[in-house]
Amino acid sequence: MLKRKIESVIEEHLTSGSSKILLVDGARQVGKSYIIRHVGKKLFKNYIELNMSEDKLGHQSFKNIKTVDDFYLQVSISAGLSMGNKEDTLIFIDEIQEYPELLTLLKFLAQDNRFTYIASGSLLGVTLSKTTSIPIGSIRQVRMYPLDFEEFLYANGINETAVASLKNKFSNMETLDENIHNRIMDIFRKYLLVGGMPDAVNIYISEKNIVKVREYQNEIHEYYGIDASKYDKENKLKIKRIYDLIPSNMENKKKRIVAKDIEPDKSNRTFFSYQDSFDYLISAGISLGVQAVSTPVFPLIQASGKNLLKLYLNDVGLLTALLYGNNIRAILDDERSINLGSVYETVVASELIAHGHKLFYYDNRTKGEVDYLIDDYDSLSVLPIEVKSGKDYSIHSALTNFTKNEDYSVKKAYVLSNEREIKSKGKITYLPIYYVMFL
Repeated sequence: MLKRKIESVIEEHLTSGSSKILLVDGARQVGKSYIIRHVGKKLFKNYIELNMSEDKLGHQSFKNIKTVDDFYLQVSISAGLSMGNKEDTLIFIDEIQEYPELLTLLKFLAQDNRFTYIASGSLLGVTLSKTTSIPIGSIRQVRMYPLDFEEFLYANGINETAVASLKNKFSNMETLDENIHNRIMDIFRKYLLVGGMPDAVNIYISEKNIVKVREYQNEIHEYYGIDASKYDKENKLKIKRIYDLIPSNMENKKKRIVAKDIEPDKSNRTFFSYQDSFDYLISAGISLGVQAVSTPVFPLIQASGKNLLKLYLNDVGLLTALLYGNNIRAILDDERSINLGSVYETVVASELIAHGHKLFYYDNRTKGEVDYLIDDYDSLSVLPIEVKSGKDYSIHSALTNFTKNEDYSVKKAYVLSNEREIKSKGKITYLPIYYVMFL
C-alpha cells in the first residue's frame, strides 16, 4: 500500500472527537476513496460506505433526501445492522458532489451527532460555489493531491528515517554527498515520468512498464478533459479547449494563457470572458493556477494583481506523457537538446500547492519574470523561486533585480536546479531541485 501523508490528517480528525465533518476534496483518481476506506476500516468496528455516483446511476435513493431522518432511513435499508453509535460507526459519503443538497445536510448530521461521518468528492470547489447553503462551521475541508515527491520516495523504498535525514540536511543547508545526490536525482527523474497518480505509481512499482503507465496517464488526461461536460454544459467546449492547450502553452516562453489562442475566430474575447472556465479547471483540481503580480508585498494575497494567468497540469506524469510519449531517454538521460523547463516548473508548482502554498509569479514588462512567489511566514516577506532545468542555472537577471529592489523587502531567494552543491550568493541560495519537497 502506498504511504500517503494525508492518512495521518484523516486519522487525527476521526479520533479527535471533533464536531465537524471532514470533507476531503480533490481531483479524480488521486486516491481519496482508497485512503478513507483504509483508515475507516482500521479505526471503526462498523464502516458504512455510501457512493453517491453509483446511487445516481442506480436507484437514486439519496436524490431527494431533505432531513436527517430521511437520510438514516435510507442508510438503514442497506446497512441497518452496522449502525451502532458515534464511537464505533463511521459513515463515509463518497462522491457527495453528485447530490449538492447533501452538502447542506452535513450541517444537520453534525448537529445530530449520532455517528461519525466523513465525506469526499471531486469538483467540490465547483459544487460548493453553486450551493445555496454552505455548512460553514460544520465541515473541515482538506484537499488531496497526487503523490508528492516525498511520497514517491516512500513508494520507491526510501524510508522515513532517510527522508528525515534529508530534511535535516536541508534545514542545515548541507550538500549531499555525490552518491546520495545521484540516487535521489535518479528517483526524481523517474518521478517526472511516472508522476503521482496512485494507479500510475502502482503500475510502475509492480511492473516497471512505461507503456502501461503511459496508457493509464493518457486515459486520465482524456477523462479530465471530457469530465467538464457533466458539470458545466454551457462552457464545456471552452474548458476542454483551454485544458488541451496547457501542454503546448507550457512550451511557450511566457507560458501564460492568451485569450485569442482559445477561440481564434472570436477576436473580441478577453481574459475575463474565460474567467469561469479558468475557475472550473482550478476548482476541479485538474489544473494549477499561478496568478501574476507586479507589485509583490507580503502577504501575496493582497499584492496588486494582473489579468495574467499560467495554468499547469495537476500531475507532472500527465505532462511528460503528452510531451514525450514512451520515449523515456529525454528525461532519464538529461538530453541537452531537450528543454525540460516546462516539466520542472510543473513539478515545482504541484509540490508547492500540495504543501499549502498559494501560487503567484512576478511579471514586470521592464524587469522580467520570476517563476514563483510564495509567502515566507518566518520572515514575513515574499520568497521568490526560480526553476532551472539546464546548465545555465546561475543566469537569472530578473531574480537578481528582484532581490535588489528595496521596495520588495526580500530576505532570501531560491534557485532550484540539478546542481548538487548548495551555495549562496547574496540573498540567493542555490538548491538541488529535489529539496522543493521541504519548502
